[in-house]
Amino acid sequence: MKKYILIIHVVIVLFSIAQPIMAKDKIKGEYEVAKEGAWCWFADPRAIHYKNENGSINKSYIGYIDIHGNIKATQHDFITGETEEVLIRSWFQPDDHNNPTFLVLPDERVMVFYSRHTDERCFYYRVSEKKGDITTLGTEYKIHTQKNTTYPSPFILSDDPDHFYLLWRGVSWHPTIAKITLPDEKGAVKTVWGPKQIVQSTASRPYAKYTSNGKDKIYMAYTTGHPDPTMPNYIYLNYIDINTFELKDIKENVLSKIGEDLHHIAATVDYQKSYPDAVVDASQLRDWLWQVVLDKEQKPVIAMVTINGDKTSHDYYYAYWDGNQWKKVFLSNAGGHFHQTPHIEKCYSGGMAIDDQNTNEIYCSVPVEGKNGKVYEIVRYILGENKEIIKTDTLTRDSKLNNVRPYIIPNRGDSPLSMVWMYGNYYDWIVSKKRPLGYCTSIKSDYDLYSKSVDTTKGLVHKKEYKQEENVKKIKIPGTLTEFSVVADIALEPDNYKGLLIKAGDIEYQLNGETLKPYLMVGGQKYQSNNILGNSDSWKEYDKGTGGKWREPVKYSKVQLSLTSKNGILNIYINGLLSQSITIDSFKLKAIEVGKPLNSIYIYNAAVSCQTLKALLK
Repeated sequence: MKKYILIIHVVIVLFSIAQPIMAKDKIKGEYEVAKEGAWCWFADPRAIHYKNENGSINKSYIGYIDIHGNIKATQHDFITGETEEVLIRSWFQPDDHNNPTFLVLPDERVMVFYSRHTDERCFYYRVSEKKGDITTLGTEYKIHTQKNTTYPSPFILSDDPDHFYLLWRGVSWHPTIAKITLPDEKGAVKTVWGPKQIVQSTASRPYAKYTSNGKDKIYMAYTTGHPDPTMPNYIYLNYIDINTFELKDIKENVLSKIGEDLHHIAATVDYQKSYPDAVVDASQLRDWLWQVVLDKEQKPVIAMVTINGDKTSHDYYYAYWDGNQWKKVFLSNAGGHFHQTPHIEKCYSGGMAIDDQNTNEIYCSVPVEGKNGKVYEIVRYILGENKEIIKTDTLTRDSKLNNVRPYIIPNRGDSPLSMVWMYGNYYDWIVSKKRPLGYCTSIKSDYDLYSKSVDTTKGLVHKKEYKQEENVKKIKIPGTLTEFSVVADIALEPDNYKGLLIKAGDIEYQLNGETLKPYLMVGGQKYQSNNILGNSDSWKEYDKGTGGKWREPVKYSKVQLSLTSKNGILNIYINGLLSQSITIDSFKLKAIEVGKPLNSIYIYNAAVSCQTLKALLK
């Protein structure tokens, strides 16, 4: 009898070793970063973490765009615990391809890039005026290009510390590169080489993801084309040597000299025979890719998906270079397209992300049956030393809506914030008359950026809510405030969209009726806002398209305008989003003048958080 028990025990142990462990672990938590926001997965880094050596900066930055055309970013300071949601640019093409990307410069300023989706020959960017602080973004600049722009991916490499390299989908809708000077004190840059097309495909639109070794190589994983019309659709990997501008395969064989000749790719047996080490996967189906990173041995690993002929079944794979050849590991079936609109974008999988600090961990959005039916949840796959799945964690559970497009924040070190993702319904990548809700998701994270409790009564010295709009010209404040917050819900008229909005002593906040941009006047000094006081909701009135048009901005019928002052810093918020941050001399607040009808006004004897401002939004 004991012999049989021993045999059964051995069988159970062997079976458990052979099977991946279905763990019950959950992530630390699911927390809302932004109520409205989304991103595409080809413009990266869409979020970054930066901690400097002396410990004076320890922040994460998360970028996204909402369906109203607001390009935004959340900045969290791990030293102070403060979180700000920054309005990088209002009134932009409402398209999730236009999410911002980030680059920390050698002088620790932060550079933010964004562009329209394919239909404009430039990139936009802004540079923070203070180190590590995107609340102080300077003037908006353009980088003009020869052809269209989408998906900015910037890199600085130690072999060339005086320039950054920008890669995107540009010339002939193909992967493109340019070498650009670092921003000067004012933020200006100059393109010194490029834009140059990197490869030429037989298909019309190769899709690329990039990473670098931080020194001299930029790795590029890419497809033959878009998987919708392209089958077979291969995945390739090359790298760019920035010292020679040579394009090479993984074994350092030179494929071309960028700018002098083009390496031609094709999803064919002949190409695979000629360049076997450049082909990651020669699927006869529809491959697409989600990420490429380098493992601890500086070998590339790739998150990819293979989609069947009718696009109804997506399979996630992990591809890697073992030193001799490309291999791939099947992770999971991913269902079909994740979104709510049938018959469009059927190759939109839920999404994948690789942990750059532990490249044997892959996070996937997978349909899981739960209390609310089949919903896309975030599942982690952990691989062993031999690349077999040894553990599987379903990290989000019983969600009401889909969790998609996960992203592991690169270079996070020991930061408790590691992953962000989109949550909610999704109808299309652009806002249009047919699908006005577009990409109406929120942004979530595995760490609570707003852990401080909100008390809208703390420090409140004056409060008035009006049953109907009232013209209140002047409000006296009990005492004198050196630190303050003024939160005014102001009514606006489209035919009188100009003039004084609010005045506090020598500080005047005015609206230019021609440009629709507000500006601040302080002691005769003018501080111009980068952002129009309005949004892109007019795109809802037009057919879907990327024709390069700027639809008319929609003026607000009312706006929450907030001014906060602390330690010589005056912050201006529009509907809870930080739009301007200005250094001013010490200031004492005694009274408020309002140039427009009021719905409500709150005055505090301290600088309240953006979380408090959002709690007051009506």
